[in-house]
Amino acid sequence: MNAINEIAARLSSLCEKQEFLQAYEELFSEHAESIDPMNKNVPISGLAALMERERQFLENTEIHDVKVAGPSFAGNYFSVTMSLDFTPKGQERRKVEELCVYKVEYGKIVSQQFFV
Repeated sequence: MNAINEIAARLSSLCEKQEFLQAYEELFSEHAESIDPMNKNVPISGLAALMERERQFLENTEIHDVKVAGPSFAGNYFSVTMSLDFTPKGQERRKVEELCVYKVEYGKIVSQQFFV
């Protein structure tokens, strides 16, 4: 699986099943970068660091529902809209909708950026 449309479909499917770590393992480059407003838009680089950030998020969050709409394609980029219904530990339940933009090179996602 390395066509951008296959990667987008697989990512959407895994996210809707809340299999986020599996998505990183399968679809992301070892050198992937992420820019996320939940991380104050400070870039995180490297698959290990991305997976550790995701593990920490999952350990401290109860996810109620995830919905993914899209994708849209332009060159070696695709975007989806992700709706996340979750409760961080010790906080109130939240619903967030974000535009997620991914860049694909050589059959792997090399960057992701989220816009809220």
